[in-house]
Amino acid sequence: MTAVGEYFEHTATGVLGEKRDTMLHNQLHLRNKLGRPMERGYINYPGEQYRYGVPNATRDGGASEALSGWPNRGGLYFHRKDTIGDEPLERDFISLNKSAVLNGITNSQDQTQFRATNDVRKKVQDTKSEQRVKTPRKIPVNMVYGVATRPATPIDQLIQHRYQDKWLEETRSADLAQRAKSEMQRRRIQALSRLKPGKVCNTRTSLMRVYQVPVEDAPLWHLPKFAKKAQPHLKTFATDRARDLAFLAHSSDGIARRGVCGQGIYEPAKM
Repeated sequence: MTAVGEYFEHTATGVLGEKRDTMLHNQLHLRNKLGRPMERGYINYPGEQYRYGVPNATRDGGASEALSGWPNRGGLYFHRKDTIGDEPLERDFISLNKSAVLNGITNSQDQTQFRATNDVRKKVQDTKSEQRVKTPRKIPVNMVYGVATRPATPIDQLIQHRYQDKWLEETRSADLAQRAKSEMQRRRIQALSRLKPGKVCNTRTSLMRVYQVPVEDAPLWHLPKFAKKAQPHLKTFATDRARDLAFLAHSSDGIARRGVCGQGIYEPAKM
């Protein structure tokens, strides 16, 4: 009980009460230790000696590489490793699986027994080819990394609107090419429709047979006493010509006014 209480002594429950492992990692349950700062943040810190990141394996020909051995040399005698023949080779499981299938082995138990009784190792790679792969790419001494600076835009071309003219010309050329392509497709479709077997071209006689004479619709019914004698109750124009001129002026002036009928206030000029 005492050993367990040492871990939970500085928690919210203390020695007594329910104890859970999450209390040792929850900052809300932990309490300050006498004479020590509060440990907050990442609790599982590996320590001061731990270094994050990936090791740099670049071989630049420095002192460390000279002591451990140049690319095509064996290095110092105490840094030289044994030959590849002394190292155990990896098992070739692809060849083992292939041989097992050819022998009719399908279940896992027989597969394990087959691998225990048969051993196939991978072939030894050529040292020169392996060294060629591991050797870093040679970079020129005067090589500069980064993105090339874009050349300055000539001010005379901006003043003369050269880019605008170029864009208009490219747009016009693309439009003409699209129109030509559409026209070629239309002509191709028409040519195929003419060559369609079984199709008969219409003549004047065949068109006249199916032609229907248009018939005017009957006028709406009106009361006889209002058909010819009906007159407006109020006439504000002296003549019909004055009335037509007034309506013409109203329609032309309604363009600059708001509203559906053009009778509202004048709209401001649009830039």
